[in-house]
Amino acid sequence: MGRLVSVGNVIVDLVLQVDELPEPGGDVIAGGSAVTAGGGLNTLVAARRDGADVAFAGQYGTGPFGDVVRAALAEADVDVVQPGLDDVDSGWCVALVDASTERTFVTTVGAEGRLTRADLDRVVLQADDVVLVSGYGLAHPVNAAAIVDWLASVDDRVRVVLDPSPLVATLPARELGAVVARADVLSANAREARLLEPDATSLAEAARALGRRARGAALVRDGAAGCWVAEDDREPVLVPGFPVDAVDTNGAGDAHAGVLVAALLRGEGLMPAVRRANAAAAIATTRRGPATAPVAEETDRLLG
Repeated sequence: MGRLVSVGNVIVDLVLQVDELPEPGGDVIAGGSAVTAGGGLNTLVAARRDGADVAFAGQYGTGPFGDVVRAALAEADVDVVQPGLDDVDSGWCVALVDASTERTFVTTVGAEGRLTRADLDRVVLQADDVVLVSGYGLAHPVNAAAIVDWLASVDDRVRVVLDPSPLVATLPARELGAVVARADVLSANAREARLLEPDATSLAEAARALGRRARGAALVRDGAAGCWVAEDDREPVLVPGFPVDAVDTNGAGDAHAGVLVAALLRGEGLMPAVRRANAAAAIATTRRGPATAPVAEETDRLLG
């Protein structure tokens, strides 16, 4: 079985639980807080908990936030490809989670925004690996240029999964288009899909349109309702979600992506892989915090 190889970002999340976001110029007291490694780590953890081997090929720094990142990668049993940068710290993100379980991010950039083609040339891929590309990585000009150039050299048998991220509307069009065209699976949430396909009148139509742009299939995650799947120019299908009592949606998309890739690496077909990812994402929403993906046995129980 191959590995999940992420070229995304691992940064530090400063998570604050609030009843509601303050108005401009206002203030609010957080009901809870946490400092934890996040970003692309959450997807790696989700895949690892579901039984996949994982490798992190992104860049990271040296300093108090870099220490958090390094420790979290080691604890999660992630194979780290890069040696890291010694002249800059890793970036961090303020994640505000309100009473509706929605989350709002504000992020500052550090070493993770300095991934070069020379860095990516350290990655040794096998034909059965899956490369995970995040829109967060494409948001940094140095990373975007390096990733697009590197993907053009990657063996055609290596599958590429793209998560465009909430930053999708601000991503450079040429680089995003190149990665979409190489993607064997493009997985977007509802908001991202609408931004990518503004003329679509439904999420099913957005999935169909995205599927035509990608090399392979397109997924559109519709929260608790489930996930639309468009592949092989067939009519999009909604794979239902799992009803749970959600308390925090932060990290649910990461859980979905990681478990999806883990299932694909085991040789599961796309539809059962999406159903498994839906189950893992549902479990993740029942727990507070970003890295809340379940272990494989928990997902198995929910799947019945």
